[in-house]
Amino acid sequence: MSSQALDRLTDLYARGEPIVMLTAYDTPSARIVVAGGVDVILVGDSAAMTVLGYSSTREISIDELIMLTKAVRRGVTEIPVIGDLPFGSYEDSDEQAVRSARRFVDEAGCDAVKLEGGGVMVPRARAIIAAGIPVFGHVGLLPQSVRTREGYRARGRDPEQAFGIIADSDDLAAAGCSALIVEAVPAAVTEIITQRVKIPVIGIGAGADTGGQVLVYHDLLGFTQGRLARFVKQYSTAHESLAEAVREWSADVRAKRYPAVEHTYPITPEALAEVRQRLEN
Repeated sequence: MSSQALDRLTDLYARGEPIVMLTAYDTPSARIVVAGGVDVILVGDSAAMTVLGYSSTREISIDELIMLTKAVRRGVTEIPVIGDLPFGSYEDSDEQAVRSARRFVDEAGCDAVKLEGGGVMVPRARAIIAAGIPVFGHVGLLPQSVRTREGYRARGRDPEQAFGIIADSDDLAAAGCSALIVEAVPAAVTEIITQRVKIPVIGIGAGADTGGQVLVYHDLLGFTQGRLARFVKQYSTAHESLAEAVREWSADVRAKRYPAVEHTYPITPEALAEVRQRLEN
């Protein structure tokens, strides 16, 4: 794909039709997402916790995330795939940011990359865009900056913080970002951002006054165990459904109900007789 793949999102935004974004982390999940009618896939650094078992998004490496992104791209040709620049892969310099972004495009076939934060990250976004790679910005709650579970809380609930998030949104849009993800921000603040910037605003825990919504695949489908974020609505109980299927199979194996005859491969009596005859000689 190319930047033309993002034209679909621009068209949806221009028509006022909500953009549907979902994360995916491998070929099967990517195919499910496409079959479900999603408009764009984000290969998020949330894979650190949902797929790789790390305690935070800060622990996933660029090599690990590129591996997962390549798997998603192999399963998807119809819609754009956005690669999430992981912690430590873009903050130090414009050169580092461009180098990392190019890896996601060249090695994983991404149509764009995402980075977190405004302020000092705005020049990073601008440098990547100048190198010909579209960028999605990310403001509000920035998971890569969170060090404890208690840190996953809404941002922008006090005036100073809200003003900073709005200013970062303005700066990222002015830098040329193709879209903006706003996470865990009061809906009224997101509405202000949406009215100010002239690019799609995709919310996650940021209210309905946006150009679209994004969720984490495992949260949406019920894989995630334990406490969920306030903004998550689960549409399936995949973890329990799959666990029940495994329990049923385990019981069949122990009771010797599986495999049954229909699950085995036959051999003709003549062929078997020849095998046995050769073994006897």
